Amino acid sequence: MTINLKGLDGAAVSITPEALQAFKAGFKGVVLAPEDAAYEETRKIWNAMIDRRPGLIARCSGTADVVQAVRFAAQHKLLHSVRGGGHNIAGLAVCDGGLMIDMSLLRGVWVDPVGRTARAQAGCTLAMLDRETQMHGLAAVMGFVSETGIAGLTVGGGFGYLTRRHGWTCDTVRSMEVVTADAKVVRGSATENADLFWALRGGSGNFGIVTSFEYELFPTGPEILGGAIAWRGEDAKQVLDTFREFSATAPRELTLVAALRIAPPAPWLPKEIHGKPMAAIFVCYTGKVEDGEKLLAPLRKMGSPVADIVMRRPYTQMQSLLDATQPKGRRYYWKSHYLGAIGREAVDVAITHAARIASPHSAILMFQIGGALNELPAGHSPAGNRDAHYVLNIAGSWEKPDDDAVNMGWARDTFEAMKPFSTGGTYVNFLTEEEGAGRIEAAYGRPALDKLAAIKRKWDPENFFRHTKSVGG
Repeated sequence: MTINLKGLDGAAVSITPEALQAFKAGFKGVVLAPEDAAYEETRKIWNAMIDRRPGLIARCSGTADVVQAVRFAAQHKLLHSVRGGGHNIAGLAVCDGGLMIDMSLLRGVWVDPVGRTARAQAGCTLAMLDRETQMHGLAAVMGFVSETGIAGLTVGGGFGYLTRRHGWTCDTVRSMEVVTADAKVVRGSATENADLFWALRGGSGNFGIVTSFEYELFPTGPEILGGAIAWRGEDAKQVLDTFREFSATAPRELTLVAALRIAPPAPWLPKEIHGKPMAAIFVCYTGKVEDGEKLLAPLRKMGSPVADIVMRRPYTQMQSLLDATQPKGRRYYWKSHYLGAIGREAVDVAITHAARIASPHSAILMFQIGGALNELPAGHSPAGNRDAHYVLNIAGSWEKPDDDAVNMGWARDTFEAMKPFSTGGTYVNFLTEEEGAGRIEAAYGRPALDKLAAIKRKWDPENFFRHTKSVGG
């Protein structure tokens, strides 16, 4: 029976039974159609705002399967998407009617503890990579939620608790294995296909499908000093003023994240503040624990904290501390700015809008990232934004579609109010579905965007990889 899939131009493409069978015969993973039992769970991604239905899902078992899927999609000019962890806010992992190339079964990690590198396949989550590298007291620069996929994080730039010490995640990548638009497997590094390598360090999914990454690793843990301190909402001004002053002079071993939100019913928070406004600072110190305890003592004594779970803990535990705030299946809508500094006026505006939060799951977050990334030249990688010292994320999160308008409205209003404090830049991985060319230019800057477009024309002249945040070409 002939099936219809969506083509690159949006029109229907008829796939004959013979063509489908030929594809499956050369594919060692699993090909799922909408009637298959595993289809529904596989197509669903983290953000329930995105509810697309691919015509087929190709669950790859290795690089050869990725090549086979790309060849099939190119031959029939099929719209396709690439899924790693499925954690992107815009839902780039899944397309409507086309072919989803699912990398989530590619989970191998190989650590070289002497050379301090790790090769990780594109289906790995942060937790999978951290688990293997921490066996050797090493870590890659990864994000804040352990269920995030490494692939989307890395090709979009990436930042986390180690960014202040070592830069964007993509700054620490040594090489990549890439399947190109013409279904060839190439290596990207500083000495091989250097233009492609440059583009993939922040340029997102525009240039090929990365099947594995080689990361530089850094001595970290296994035990660090980390956790969170919480205060009542009425103390938010003192908390944020202290956050901005403390973070401005903190050594790079320390990363702080400030949060304004409604207190969740978490076991580490006293019941009397559940459902009430709170301010919190998440803390990760990766130097000597004893030094961190001295450094953090004034912060922990500031005001009247209602909870303090800063302690010696495994680094892997720190990496998953925020997971409970980001469960799969909620509706998510984010707006984001890079900040060069946090002044008193920015604090006041943030607090005003935190008081208007429409959902108990939403938050205003300020991630400290300044340090190593600021020391590299602007054109070192497309991730750029070397003037950024904080990431402001206005993180809308709620349960029911009926509440979309009020929660999205709150996020947009807060975003506009905080715009005067922005560097003008933004993080491409935090761009939502409707944010287009103007915001993409804000993420890269015009010089980098022009260079990305030229590399796109070379490596993907037909714009085969188009289900992503486009850089033109």
